[in-house]
Amino acid sequence: MKRKLIAAIGVAGMVFSVAACGGDGGDGDKAGADGYAGETLTVWVMDGSSPDQWQKDLAAEFEKKTKAKVEFEVQQWNGIQQKLTTALSEENPPDVFEIGNTQTPAYAKTGGLADLADLKSEIGAEWTESLNASSIYDGKQYAAPWYFANRVVLYNKKVWADAGLKDTPKTRDEFYDALKTIGEKTDAEPIYLPGQNWYHFVGLVIGEGAELVKKDGDTYVSNLDDPKVAAAMETYKKFQSLSKAPKDKDEATPQQGEVFAKGDVGAFIGMGWEAGIAIKANPGIEKEIGYFTIPGATADKPEGVFLGGSNLAVAAGSQKQELAKEFLKLALSDKFEGQLAKLNGVIPNKESLQSNLKGNAPAEAAAPAAAVGGTTPLIPEWAAVENAPNPIKTYMTAVLNGKSPAEAAKQVEGEFNKRLAQQQ
Repeated sequence: MKRKLIAAIGVAGMVFSVAACGGDGGDGDKAGADGYAGETLTVWVMDGSSPDQWQKDLAAEFEKKTKAKVEFEVQQWNGIQQKLTTALSEENPPDVFEIGNTQTPAYAKTGGLADLADLKSEIGAEWTESLNASSIYDGKQYAAPWYFANRVVLYNKKVWADAGLKDTPKTRDEFYDALKTIGEKTDAEPIYLPGQNWYHFVGLVIGEGAELVKKDGDTYVSNLDDPKVAAAMETYKKFQSLSKAPKDKDEATPQQGEVFAKGDVGAFIGMGWEAGIAIKANPGIEKEIGYFTIPGATADKPEGVFLGGSNLAVAAGSQKQELAKEFLKLALSDKFEGQLAKLNGVIPNKESLQSNLKGNAPAEAAAPAAAVGGTTPLIPEWAAVENAPNPIKTYMTAVLNGKSPAEAAKQVEGEFNKRLAQQQ
């Protein structure tokens, strides 16, 4: 998933924790007294993902442990899929690389990723299951969870105070009632929720325990006609009815942070880093911005959320796979996973490391939902579905404009299935 990191919070995909570190034992010692002296490990990381200090500290400890050097090469998200596909087919691919969590299955299917089952057994016992799910394809561990982010509620404290609201809601119904109160007691728009904020809709689907696709024989087809998906859409529609946002636009058209910056919106659902957009547009609003976890149906379980983030993988064609695993043992250790979470404000792959988010308000609000979050379907066929015009966005707008969920699902079914059937 494409993301960018902003100092206070960490970006469109926040980073989270990883597992325990292998000590000084393992394959690093099997190479003899000189370890892997003279070797250099190539690691591709995406722009904004890993701070310079993290890279510097990790490289020093890696060299101390293995006697090998590590060379970090920063890549841009734009065009990375084609660049990585080409690199993995060549004789000298990057040894370790960052890969978007929802992109992982496609690369695993093509044979480009090394099997990391042994690494999972050694250091991954405490990886949060929902965060590790995207690293698994066809029952095998082809990557390791690195960092993640999810949506939260960003709200205007002054607007809420003007409405007489003193506490943040703990359930979905309390959230809706609070927004209604804002509409009744102030001139503010209760919530800015455009009709096609589809990643939030995906979260609602996850919260209902549903999937966007289902198996029909050997192929995947649309599951938008599932009653649970319909229930998620009805929840979305209920909240969207309190918004003046366009029903046929997404959260970036216009940027919802810029709308919120005007000071006459009670709340919006977005990534924590979107606060930076609001502050840039109106520095004075910074003191009014608060954050809370998106409330679920009951107080003991947050709303389902889409987990955007990155995994770390080893190229199947790398000639340095054992050295690459030594790198991952360090990079995913409590020390360096925790450091990354603290510096970038991202969710670590172990719940025990969430203490590193203390003091980072948006990250603290995001963390509770990580364990109950999920992703779009983790199948290689999914990629084509998201191409514009995204049929799920079309479905959402149709429902918001008056069609029943069943009618809207039928409207986009042909296009949805056509995309799922495209050769990968």
